[in-house]
Amino acid sequence: MESIDCLVIGAGVVGLACARDMARLGREVVIVEGSADIGFGISSRNSEVIHAGIYYPAGSLKAKLCVEGKHLLYDYLQSRALAYRRCGKLIVATEKAQLPGLEAIMRKAHANGVEDVRAISSEEAVRQEPALTCHAALESPSTGILDSHGFMLALLGEAQDHGAMLAQLSVVQSIQALSDESWEVCFKVLDPSQLSLAGNAVTRLPDLAGEMHQLRAKRVINAAGLGANRIAALISGMPPANQPPLYFAKGNYFSLASRCPFSRLIYPMPNEAGLGVHLTLDLAGQGRFGPDVEWVEREDYDVDPKRCESFYQEIRRYWPGLEDGALQPAYAGIRPKLQAPGESAHDFRIEGPEQHGFPGLVQLLGIESPGLTASLAIARSVAAMMR
Repeated sequence: MESIDCLVIGAGVVGLACARDMARLGREVVIVEGSADIGFGISSRNSEVIHAGIYYPAGSLKAKLCVEGKHLLYDYLQSRALAYRRCGKLIVATEKAQLPGLEAIMRKAHANGVEDVRAISSEEAVRQEPALTCHAALESPSTGILDSHGFMLALLGEAQDHGAMLAQLSVVQSIQALSDESWEVCFKVLDPSQLSLAGNAVTRLPDLAGEMHQLRAKRVINAAGLGANRIAALISGMPPANQPPLYFAKGNYFSLASRCPFSRLIYPMPNEAGLGVHLTLDLAGQGRFGPDVEWVEREDYDVDPKRCESFYQEIRRYWPGLEDGALQPAYAGIRPKLQAPGESAHDFRIEGPEQHGFPGLVQLLGIESPGLTASLAIARSVAAMMR
């Protein structure tokens, strides 16, 4: 059985950032990924927004790591000439009853250290975005967009430059803590020809036949995204409190078939499960709307065209000029929620030995938005726990 310093489970943006940091520290790193490509799940099925750190409770991991991660991310993208744009965004109140909520968001942003968020009148908002309708807005100039896949390729390349190895189509089957505080990890390596049987449902991959392999690792980082809770459940002796249930919140996106009249991102007031059906832009300027919230039992990335009916209603609250037939199905993503439908949002759970009692193990649970923005800060935090 081969021995290594560090095993990273999951090649999404957070796993790749962790692998990069550990490899740069001189650790021998192997990344195991269940799908055939990096960032297959959450990391490639989102809005590709660099969040400012506005919405999260003061003192939460989401607030701290988003604000820290935003600065690290902009510096990283700039220093490596990766594609991004600091386009800014407007958070809009579309009715007077939402004005106190808008003020509360600004107070929360300032408490989190996002001092550049400011309140603007409806007249100023419309001067910036003539197609917009609102009663008032918040302007967030440090919000941006990026090419998430280019970012992940850069993280992987840097990790590999420092000796890290990536094993794709490798699905963890068991994790056993050993007496010397190392870990025995058994994983199944799938034949690429079997991938078509699994479609795009990563959770089905362990059911397929494959060759079994074992690794002995001094350190394990569980960054498996939608599969992180499954990995936690594989560890014998893991306290029940450290194996929280997982809920899948599917988010559907629709793209704008015509030219987009906005140059900034437009966000409505958030709801209990997300940030509402907002307008984002890709780096080519095409508009897309989403995500909505659809609670599902399993991974399913098909977009039902009928869901656009509710999109029109939500979007026309801030863009009444949206024409019938302008939206077309784009893609869908799944957010790993630690809260059940109807419950308030939970924080990230980054758990090391102090939380679960196992030396050499860090678990990353419930890493949804703003995980992309916070990825470099999360990796820095994990690396500090692993020393």
